[in-house]
Amino acid sequence: MTNIETTQQEQDGELRRSLKARHLSMIAIGGSIGTGLFVASGASVAQVGPGGALLTYLVIGLMVFFIMTSLGEMAAFMPVSGSFATYSSRYVDEGFGFALGWNFWFSWAVTVAVDLVAAQLIMAYWLPDIPGYWWSIGFLALVFLLNVFSVRGFAESEYWFSLIKVVAVIVFIGTGVLMIAGILHGGADVVANWTVGEAPFVGNFSTMVSVAMIVAFSFQGVELIGIAAGESENPRKNVPKAVRQVFWRILLFYVLAIAVIGSLIPYTDPHLLRNDVHDIAVSPFTLVFERAGLLSAAAVMNAVILTSVLSAGNSGMYAATRMLYTMAVEGKAPRIFKRVHANGVPVFALVATAVLAGLCFLSSVSDAQIGYIWLINTAGMTEFIVWMGISISHYRFRKGYVLHGHDLNDLPYRAGQFPLAPMLAFSMCLVITLGQNYQAFLQDSINWTEVIATYIGIPLFLAVWLGYRLVKKTRFIRYAEMRFPEAQKR
Repeated sequence: MTNIETTQQEQDGELRRSLKARHLSMIAIGGSIGTGLFVASGASVAQVGPGGALLTYLVIGLMVFFIMTSLGEMAAFMPVSGSFATYSSRYVDEGFGFALGWNFWFSWAVTVAVDLVAAQLIMAYWLPDIPGYWWSIGFLALVFLLNVFSVRGFAESEYWFSLIKVVAVIVFIGTGVLMIAGILHGGADVVANWTVGEAPFVGNFSTMVSVAMIVAFSFQGVELIGIAAGESENPRKNVPKAVRQVFWRILLFYVLAIAVIGSLIPYTDPHLLRNDVHDIAVSPFTLVFERAGLLSAAAVMNAVILTSVLSAGNSGMYAATRMLYTMAVEGKAPRIFKRVHANGVPVFALVATAVLAGLCFLSSVSDAQIGYIWLINTAGMTEFIVWMGISISHYRFRKGYVLHGHDLNDLPYRAGQFPLAPMLAFSMCLVITLGQNYQAFLQDSINWTEVIATYIGIPLFLAVWLGYRLVKKTRFIRYAEMRFPEAQKR
């Protein structure tokens, strides 16, 4: 084991590198496949047309790919469970890393709560008479148990959850291609669907920005590979392998799926215009399967989306727990959270994450759908802050690495298109973040409740960052002061 790979183990002495290459790859892909693809993709086609949706997914996919390569370069070089919070503390500002770590923990704990609410909405499809909160409580217990036994327990469950989603998307694309080719019945006039009305591009620039927000939310979770790197068996080899596959997965699972949807369902279809994330009947996946003669498609897709929700909750619990643990190891969270059970799981950090997720869930019991919207808005904003933090950290990491005389060829994985890639990713994230709900400011009467729900993450992050700087008297790390673990030649 190299000096770099032992950094985290020397720091805590107990986390185990148990994640194999197949686990890391599935975590990377599973993090980016969810209801955003299975349901919200239809709303994207409806708002900007098939060509506009395809272009938006390509552009946002490129942004996410740049973020992944930036994270991959740092994670392969210095694999720690704190990932980008640790990198930000070392290469940007200690206060920035502190705020980013707590921001990430809060984001994913809230995301678990979002999934608990979504689970009861999905189960109502089959068993509407059972109170929804029982399903949420049951799923919280299940996700907790999957994480509490060992990191392998999390990894194996996530592997199979992700595999189900991957198979569903591949079957959907295959079915769609056969329908387009006329081999399966239910096909459509592809040319007509791409030219009807204003197609292929519908709406204006502001419409594209709105859809870009929806699309970007669909990719939430791709950064989990950076957290998992801290417990990967061979991060110098497995992290680069997983990152290199991201682009092709984005191309296959998102771009091809959108192309199939736009070719088989006209953007004027009233089902697509119903942007209801709780109604599986409006999923474009369900519509395509039904038109192919698969009448049980709704029930099957409901099961797949339930799997996606469990997968997201499982990953969120794992990621938030590891971040809180690392923050405690670095002295930025209460010491109790760095205690690790004999099986290698930071149990107290896991319990704290589950408690926060449960409290957020309880706050939404009175009205599940209103609570769902508030929680997802909160989690969404914090996610973009994380992505911007990754881009900033990578830019400064690379600059400092070169300034200190290190050879780029010694990096286990080197991100391409530097410095354009991190600068472009940061700029795009900033535009999307500030533009999430800009329409609210254009109305005659501003709905401040809605505005606060959307943007509250920004002032909270800045308050934590600046507060830490004032108390600890920190400042931006100068390039000359940066320290790098001993560079190992490949």
